Amino acid sequence: MGDHKEQPLRVGAAVRRRRRSLELTLAVVAERSGLSVPFLSQIENDRARPSTSSLEKVADALRTTAVELLAAADPACSVDVVRAELADPGPEPRSRSLVRGHHQMHASEFTGDHEAGREFQYRNDQLMYVADGAVEIEAEGRAYRLGRGDTLYLTGGVRHRWRATVPDTRVVVVAVAEHIEAVRDRKR
Repeated sequence: MGDHKEQPLRVGAAVRRRRRSLELTLAVVAERSGLSVPFLSQIENDRARPSTSSLEKVADALRTTAVELLAAADPACSVDVVRAELADPGPEPRSRSLVRGHHQMHASEFTGDHEAGREFQYRNDQLMYVADGAVEIEAEGRAYRLGRGDTLYLTGGVRHRWRATVPDTRVVVVAVAEHIEAVRDRKR
C-alpha cells in the first residue's frame, strides 16, 4: 500500500496568488472574466471547482493560461509520507527530495560532499539545517562554519556556496518553492 495517492488539484490558491501578484481585486477579475465576485471568491477558497471554461476565463483575466494555473495548483492531499532510503548509500554524494509534488515548500536532503565551487542564488528564502557532520558556507562575502544541529537562514537573492567538511555530512535545505512569488510585507 502506498503512502500517497493522487488527489484532485486545488487551483484556488494559485488563482489567489496570481491575482495578488498583479495587484487586482476580485471585482476587477470578475469584470474581466464575466464571472461573479462570489463565484471567484469560492474558487479562491476551494469551495467551488471551476469548469474548464470558467478556469480559462479566470486565466485570461489574470493574463495567464489555465495550464499555468493548474501547474501552480496545490494537490488536495494534506498528508504525504516520504520514506527514508535504506539502501547502502555508498561513497558518492547524493540528494533526495523530502517533499513530493508541486507545493509551496521544497525540502531536500544532501548527503556527502557537495560541489563547493557551485554558487547558488534563489529567488525565495531558504533554511539550511546540518543533520550530521559539518559544512562551510560562504554567503555575501562571509564564511560560516556549521556543525550538527546548526541552521543558517538565507533570504531570497543571497548568493552562496557550501561544502561538507566532514565525510557523510547530511544537510537538509528547506525553501519556499520557486514557483511561489514571496512577497515582502508592504508598509501601510
